[in-house]
Amino acid sequence: MTTNRRKLEICAADIDSVVAAASGGADRVELCSALGEGGLTPSVSLIRCALGVPGISVHVLIRPRGGDFLYSRREVQAMLYDIDMVKELGAHGIVIGALTSSGDIDFDICRELIRHAGNMNITFHRAFDVCRNPMEAAEQIAALGCNRILTSGCAESAEAGIDTLRALNQRVGNQITILAGGGVTPLNAKFILDSSEILELHASARELVQSQMTYRNNRVNMGDKGKDEYSRYVTSAHTVAQLSHIVHT
Repeated sequence: MTTNRRKLEICAADIDSVVAAASGGADRVELCSALGEGGLTPSVSLIRCALGVPGISVHVLIRPRGGDFLYSRREVQAMLYDIDMVKELGAHGIVIGALTSSGDIDFDICRELIRHAGNMNITFHRAFDVCRNPMEAAEQIAALGCNRILTSGCAESAEAGIDTLRALNQRVGNQITILAGGGVTPLNAKFILDSSEILELHASARELVQSQMTYRNNRVNMGDKGKDEYSRYVTSAHTVAQLSHIVHT
């Protein structure tokens, strides 16, 4: 079931980003961790904190690891446990996806995850963008009962995938919401909306924030070698507000 109101979703990996998304006028956050891995399931504490931020819906990413979307039985069980946890905490929706080794939608896994979710709102994530046959897959995802598909149009960015986004919307837009994501900024948001005729946008709206630490030991890396440990990307309320104005007017 689709709606006729434009909406803005912000990808948020920390509580400051959730607060910025809400204050900037976003409708929803996709809550996750490890954006460098393409997003993983966030912690219980982050979910609890996010649900305490007023005025915004919280959809939680269910993804146990980085890499591909071909999952073992143990990984599926981990996702089911995470869905149980998310339901118990009271989140508004989940974000899921699974593929077969041949690049098709894994019906068995997706059905199991969806059944486990009960009445929760469900987005199929960007596993869609690496599937074998996007048009066929979109119809299958709609038939599974998902509420939306997050996609860049199977391209490097939503702007580059505009033709596929438009084609997807024309083919299944009356059955399922197409949520355009990937490189969405205030500079291209209106073009993406107008050219594809979709109703929902997904963006990270992040800016680089410097640490307020006065003492710094630059000889030590906590992650990848050479990474700046004293800066991080956080959602900008100002950028969210710009996007919100474009989406909602």
